[in-house]
Amino acid sequence: MKTLLMSAAAAAVLALGAAPAVAAERACLDAFCFNETLYTMADTAVGGGAAVSLESPRYGDWGFDLTGMDRSVSPGDDFYNWANGAWLKRTEIPADRTRFGNFDALSVLSEARVRSIIEDAAAGKVDSPDAARIGAAWTAFMDEARIEALGAAPIAPELDAIRKAKSRDDITALMGKGTVANYTALLGAGIGDDAKDPSRYAVYAGTGGLGLQRDYYLDVKFADKKAAYEVYVAKMLTLIGWAKPAESARAIVAFETRVADASWTPTERRQREKTYNPMSLAELQAFTPGYDWNRYLDSAGLKGVDRIVVTTNTAFPKMAKIYGETDLETLKAWQAFHVADGAAPLLSKAFVDASFDFRSRVLAGQLEQRPRWKRGVSAVSGMVGQPIGRVFVARYFPASSKAQMEDLVANIRTAMKARIERLDWMSPATKVQALDKLAKFGVKIGYPDEWRDYSGLELKADDAYGNARRSAEFEWAYRVSRLNGPVDKAEWSMNPQTVNAYYSPVKNEIVFPAAILQAPFFHPDADPAINYGGIGGVIGHEISHGFDDQGRKGDGDGVLRDWWTAEDAAKFNAQAERLGAQYSSYEPLPGYKLQGGLTMGENIGDMGGLSLAYDAYILSLDGKPAPVLDGITGQQRVFLGWAQVWRGKYRDEAMQQQVTAGPHSPPYFRVNGTIRNLDPWYDAFGVKTGDKLWIAPEERVRIW
Repeated sequence: MKTLLMSAAAAAVLALGAAPAVAAERACLDAFCFNETLYTMADTAVGGGAAVSLESPRYGDWGFDLTGMDRSVSPGDDFYNWANGAWLKRTEIPADRTRFGNFDALSVLSEARVRSIIEDAAAGKVDSPDAARIGAAWTAFMDEARIEALGAAPIAPELDAIRKAKSRDDITALMGKGTVANYTALLGAGIGDDAKDPSRYAVYAGTGGLGLQRDYYLDVKFADKKAAYEVYVAKMLTLIGWAKPAESARAIVAFETRVADASWTPTERRQREKTYNPMSLAELQAFTPGYDWNRYLDSAGLKGVDRIVVTTNTAFPKMAKIYGETDLETLKAWQAFHVADGAAPLLSKAFVDASFDFRSRVLAGQLEQRPRWKRGVSAVSGMVGQPIGRVFVARYFPASSKAQMEDLVANIRTAMKARIERLDWMSPATKVQALDKLAKFGVKIGYPDEWRDYSGLELKADDAYGNARRSAEFEWAYRVSRLNGPVDKAEWSMNPQTVNAYYSPVKNEIVFPAAILQAPFFHPDADPAINYGGIGGVIGHEISHGFDDQGRKGDGDGVLRDWWTAEDAAKFNAQAERLGAQYSSYEPLPGYKLQGGLTMGENIGDMGGLSLAYDAYILSLDGKPAPVLDGITGQQRVFLGWAQVWRGKYRDEAMQQQVTAGPHSPPYFRVNGTIRNLDPWYDAFGVKTGDKLWIAPEERVRIW
């Protein structure tokens, strides 16, 4: 299922990377985590916060907020709290957010800037070929009176189609329409770069069908959440007038529990080579008896496709069996619920409130609903995000910032080259391949070189739900139209106004949207050490993703292949396993330990990123001593720059979600878990045996 709160393209990106809303987070869980994996910098939380200035932020006199430190703590015992403790004590999470920190504050700034662009477009004050579309989408979403009067009417056609289904094959055909509507797919398909031939696109197939994270069905710790989910399902069915809502809800949750049990874990889904299993249509049909792929593909606009890359392959026969054993009425009720659930943010208050109460309050701990305008910014951005980004760049991203970023990227790349060359565990043969990959890294900064043409997208000022449908249809048609052509190497998978960054293994490129290129990550007037610890760490993080436990499986051309000697791969895996064991011992909440295998790529990215940032800063000094500022050395300030980025607090429920299915470790461990493996940190702060973060030199993990 792809919720119509966002476009099909946005859903695809958010399923693989950062998610600004619960609905977006669910896209990965009940659609398909196929396609190229986008290794991102951070997860983005639900919520809005208070209105903010549109001015770029500043931190302290030289880029660091000294008032946020807690100097009563020893940096060797708890570096995160030494750097951030006072901030943590004085900061409250806004009622309409599930977490808050410096990363989130920058997202709030971007949200406010986007609002100003949208409102100006609606008022005719924006010179853009898409201004009318932006304004129409906003006007429609903000017309609460009309939306309230319509009630459930906008989704009546989808519900009628479900009611008319006479067989499982009819339901399968509806699943195919899930590419442009709110139908959910048990087995479904999407389009992405072919991991073994990145010059072309491929159709990928994966499993889905869930309304919760997988473990919420299966782990007794979440029994209360599962029970609340059943109540929520019944509530949604009641709102759409479905027969026997309570009885149907029980059947739906029982069905999804079987599906969850057959689904791969988030950690299993990370294994790139295991999720690449091409089949012919005939082979796929034989692999999933009773699931009519012809009906599905025809309905999805993919008629004639005869090569499908199956991702979570061992789950496919199990899903087909569950599908065949589930009665038609349960399947129809299941589809009806997901239509209502996915459309809820665009429907009347009863739907909005029910969705918020369960998905945001119960699951994530959010105390209050976001104001209408903040939800409107999310909705409109999901439909016309790139056109908004075009205006965003003109207003808020000076050319000087891009030039400075290019210099920083070059310095970090130089540091990575030096690290590869002096690795003592990698053979010369593998080093040649690693250096070739580094040399071929693509870099995108700020915004696309060319802007997409949205002239074919019709958005109306009086049709909020229809706008979302037409946007999804527009995006899916765009992807299908490119299926037999060459891959668009210039394409971006994030909009310029997104506060994040990513590495794409199939394109072998690192991408930094404009919105992340400001404080606390980067400020032109900040101390260079802080900039290196902030945006330098981000750059290094994304470069390191090309060499993490999954990114390393692709070569310089983005081809999924093994370019390692067996001995070097074994040495890499041994270090990675040690790192995984470290993180698996961390427990953010009682009973909720991190999953070292799930967070492995991001942890390697953090460790490599901060190491590269430090090296690059030292190189930038050109042998000269770094100045001491407020008693803090340059070497120390690099680590402070990294720690400041990760100031953040979570609600317990949101932390539970993060630990259960999120690829990123919580902020505390992105700092303390990272620095305790880095020798320069010990030297910078005089950390010694007996300090709580001390790890003996021979026990520290050293990969890149």
